[in-house]
Amino acid sequence: MSEREITYADAIREAMSEEMRRDPSVFFMGEDIGVYGGAFGVSVGMIEEFGPERVRDTPISEAAIIGAAAGAAATGTRPIAEIQFSDFIGIGIDQLGNQAAKMRYMFGGHATVPMVVRAPAGSGTGAAAQHSQSQEAWYCHIPGLKVVTPSTPYDAKGLLKAAIRDDNPVVFLEQKLLYRKKGPVPEGEYTIPLSKGDIKREGKDLTIVTWGRMVPMVLDVAEKLAAERNYSIEVVDPRTLMPLDAQLIIDSVIKTGRAMVVHEAVKTGGYAGEIIATICDSEAFFYLDAPVRRLAGLDVPIPYNPELERNAVPTPETIEKNILDLLD
Repeated sequence: MSEREITYADAIREAMSEEMRRDPSVFFMGEDIGVYGGAFGVSVGMIEEFGPERVRDTPISEAAIIGAAAGAAATGTRPIAEIQFSDFIGIGIDQLGNQAAKMRYMFGGHATVPMVVRAPAGSGTGAAAQHSQSQEAWYCHIPGLKVVTPSTPYDAKGLLKAAIRDDNPVVFLEQKLLYRKKGPVPEGEYTIPLSKGDIKREGKDLTIVTWGRMVPMVLDVAEKLAAERNYSIEVVDPRTLMPLDAQLIIDSVIKTGRAMVVHEAVKTGGYAGEIIATICDSEAFFYLDAPVRRLAGLDVPIPYNPELERNAVPTPETIEKNILDLLD
């Protein structure tokens, strides 16, 4: 398969368009996704190709969007529902958590709910407290949902195609600052299984587990410390948080003997705690040379002030400091 470099946003649009061409039961719905092309321009041009029946502009009602998607999925189609900001999924949490997530179980497997809820997440755009949250731990706590957090264009396309084909509801979280990032993406057909993580950088001194926009940030720090101090840091990107590729993380920690989890979401109740418990409940615990470290966002709403916003979540400086605390 030949490769070219495209943006994260283009990779998502390609995934949706290819699946809509492949399967007539796939359709796309959300606020301003049609003529306007989406709040972040992800769906520009799709309504011209697929028309208003399959690229449906909806009212400003997240409960209606997610509820309609759940009903459509249960009755034979494969909807992709875009929520303009992931913060607003809470308005449709009954439809998502009490209906879509539980329907297959409650009907003994006779009903399937093949739907994807796509949503921009995270801070860094100056959108303040109600439009900048990282709420992945909320969705991981609901049995029946799959939760995906791609960090590269390649992962975004392959994971979204797999999510659309999956017979279960998937929450697909896209960090907003990644939309314009470019990376290699094959022109040919491929998917990425929703249960497989990825080692973004091989190493032997420390395992860092991270996802979303923290992945490129951690990779930059790892390269810097490799050049300056000869530290060999392994970076593990789960890609899918639920179901988690726990064995990949465990094997990495057994190899390196040290572990740190980095995420943008607030520390208290964040998913880092679950990953650390997974490590400590496994054979990897007996290989640890130091306690597992957690670096996360502050337990505050995301500020509007740019400098305060930057420092409410992990930064290259805080990542480097925590690595040095573990390795020096």
